Amino acid sequence: MALIFFSKDDVDRFEPWKKALKEVLPDLDVRSWKQPGNIGEIEFALVWNPPPGMLGTFPNLRAVFSVGAGVDSLLNDPELPAGVPVCRMVDDSLTQGMVEYSILHVLRHHRNQPLLEKNQRAAKWSTFSSPLASERRVGIMGLGAIGGPTAKAISGLGFETIGWSRNPKEIVGVECMHGKKGMKDFLSGTEIVVCLLPLTPETEDILNKDLFAQLPMGATLINAGRGGQQVEEDILEALDSGQLSHVTLDVFRDEPLPPYHPFWKHSKVTVTPHNAAVTQPKTAAILLANNINRLNASQPLINIVDISVGY
Repeated sequence: MALIFFSKDDVDRFEPWKKALKEVLPDLDVRSWKQPGNIGEIEFALVWNPPPGMLGTFPNLRAVFSVGAGVDSLLNDPELPAGVPVCRMVDDSLTQGMVEYSILHVLRHHRNQPLLEKNQRAAKWSTFSSPLASERRVGIMGLGAIGGPTAKAISGLGFETIGWSRNPKEIVGVECMHGKKGMKDFLSGTEIVVCLLPLTPETEDILNKDLFAQLPMGATLINAGRGGQQVEEDILEALDSGQLSHVTLDVFRDEPLPPYHPFWKHSKVTVTPHNAAVTQPKTAAILLANNINRLNASQPLINIVDISVGY
């Protein structure tokens, strides 16, 4: 058995992944994209944002595993081998990282930390009060493997928590809305929005001026979903008009974010370098080993992507 590894954003992760995979699957031949060897021997691919056409070069590929939760770059590859299953990453360490990131920035916006930091730089002593968590409505867009636990965690902090998803969901302590009809009620009165949606044709450009206009004046946005979901010009306009008071963005249409991009120096924008959560090889390798063993035993794969819906 041979597996090819490719990660566009972090070339130094090959050795940790190789070590972790060999610990759980000693017979697995783990190869770097730089040294693929006999491509006819490659049965599995573990990848993050591979270049279009790359996966199509392996004639005997049996499964593609995504290093991260997002699979849009894979599904957008016109040469993705037909009939080869694609599996997304659903790992506890990845979920925990996203929960932590969301909590961090929800609390940061709730307590208006950006204003405190601005006042500190100006040596300005200015006190103000913040509402209780129970008086603040936080909305989570996406209630799947990552959004669901995040909504529960936010609710556990005492916030009035509302969630929105494509299909109906039930989460204790969270008011759940779904579909196009549920979006209006979801947005109305929501002061902090956290986007954790997958990127699909339905969610592309969903964070736009029409959506922002349905939020209360001065709402805040946290996007740790995908860069293709946000219309960046609309975000800047909403910030300038005051419709949005601040945004925290971990994902962007162009990554790395170009140094000339206005987000870098905008006083109402917090930029993080797509590091809300990073998959940990030690725990994720166990999931991959399970799926490879299931495939070899002709059993259904776990976390397989429904290509028709995009996740």
